[in-house]
Amino acid sequence: MKANISGVYVITDQNLTSSQQLFDKVSQTLQGGASILQYRDKSDNYDKRLQQAQQLAILCKHYQIPFIINDDIQLAKDIAAKGVHLGQQDLPLSSARNILGADAIIGITCHNQLSLAIKAQQDGANYVAFGSFYPSLNKPQAIRADISLLTKAKTYLDIPIVAIGGIDTPQKANDLYQAGADSIAVISGIFSHPTCQSITEQYARIFKTPYLK
Repeated sequence: MKANISGVYVITDQNLTSSQQLFDKVSQTLQGGASILQYRDKSDNYDKRLQQAQQLAILCKHYQIPFIINDDIQLAKDIAAKGVHLGQQDLPLSSARNILGADAIIGITCHNQLSLAIKAQQDGANYVAFGSFYPSLNKPQAIRADISLLTKAKTYLDIPIVAIGGIDTPQKANDLYQAGADSIAVISGIFSHPTCQSITEQYARIFKTPYLK
């Protein structure tokens, strides 16, 4: 199943947004035109994550956009999220599919390796993510990917491609979009900004009227 993954892919981070701010800031990003929301919280407090994910799922349903859970397949199942995003060290895609069902959106991190993306597509992934394309505040040790990978991947993949990593300006996002990314994942570029709505609008604008290089 080919998922409709495009536009601004917003990812939350517990280190950038407190529990008190989370709902309001995410609301601003959705008002600003975010197309997908991924809930990413690596804390051990399952009750907190369950409550937050439930609230965010309701919010995403209101805005009619997919709500994705990072890594935690059980949490995705418990709140009936639209899907899950998995890293290379997480449970296999086939296990996630068995647990979440045929209609779940499952994305796979592929770092800078086209071969991983091709395998993910063969295994039934709905989208793949490449990166980090720029130095990342959230993952400073992340594997770096070259922008040319996006153009090359387009000739091999039929599923959507997400670019991630250090995309802290709309201009960087536009460069990746022009190179072949269907969707741009942003974390600190949005949640570190004073006004989440206005900066999300700037990112979203490139998918309508791309910046000139």
